[in-house]
Amino acid sequence: MNYRNITIAGSGVLGSQIAFQTAYKGFKVFVYDINDEALEHAKDRIMKLEPYYKEDLGATEDDFRTAYERISFSSELSTAVSEADLVIEAIPEVVQIKTEFYTKLGKVAPERTIFATNSSTLLPSQFAEATGRPSKFLALHFANEIWKNNTAEVMKHPGTDNSVFEEVLEFAEAIGMVPLPLHKEQPGYILNSLLVPLLDAAQMLLLKEVADTETIDKTWMIATGAPLGPFAILDVVGINTAYNISLSKANATGKPEFEKLANLLKTKYIDQGKTGRETGEGFYKYPNPSFAKPYFLK
Repeated sequence: MNYRNITIAGSGVLGSQIAFQTAYKGFKVFVYDINDEALEHAKDRIMKLEPYYKEDLGATEDDFRTAYERISFSSELSTAVSEADLVIEAIPEVVQIKTEFYTKLGKVAPERTIFATNSSTLLPSQFAEATGRPSKFLALHFANEIWKNNTAEVMKHPGTDNSVFEEVLEFAEAIGMVPLPLHKEQPGYILNSLLVPLLDAAQMLLLKEVADTETIDKTWMIATGAPLGPFAILDVVGINTAYNISLSKANATGKPEFEKLANLLKTKYIDQGKTGRETGEGFYKYPNPSFAKPYFLK
């Protein structure tokens, strides 16, 4: 594995985390997004990671600044990937957007460059042909708050070259992750095959007005000993992502409940600026959410 230059395409919550973690482990990183405004938001997101790295990893201010200085930003895709050994895509969970992105990326990236999708629910085989280099394409999936929830699921599609698969597993370990090889395509990988049904079930309970978010989370936390309930997890993931997934499921399955859920998330949360922990409010208010208070589990 001779990767040195890594490009992260998409600078949202997880894209920004991947970018900084990669730089923190010594790689040169380029962050790409569609415009300069998005990149300014990315810079803010990354700077807000500093207290977490200090508290969870014992990083010093110098450690953080040195890592940050390894990151460059560009809204020109050709510039961002000109030296890339690996491009990690972390753009919205919308098939058309990803397909268009890979078609463009395949034309401007160097021939040697490996492509990896961080898609949470979509399969690499859906985009393999669009990349123009299916043998050099696979999935590399991270959990949120990757500096401490350090799983990296590496999943190949039938056309992925095995040497590429092994290289990406090595890269995942090099950036402090626990590499988890998946030898066959599985929607949702391992993590989301387990997690998404939980989050879907919780959201459907809310949609049907069976119980409110706090009661649903409290039930899960008390009964299983989990540190977070499903709605607290959704706040970490970001409600925009939950909305995109619900809309995608509505279009794919034709089931009206997913369309209703997407509408609920948009009107009651996203349109109100409540998109999750990053913005200070989602299903809970931050930095002192009710689920973290001593009385919550009583």
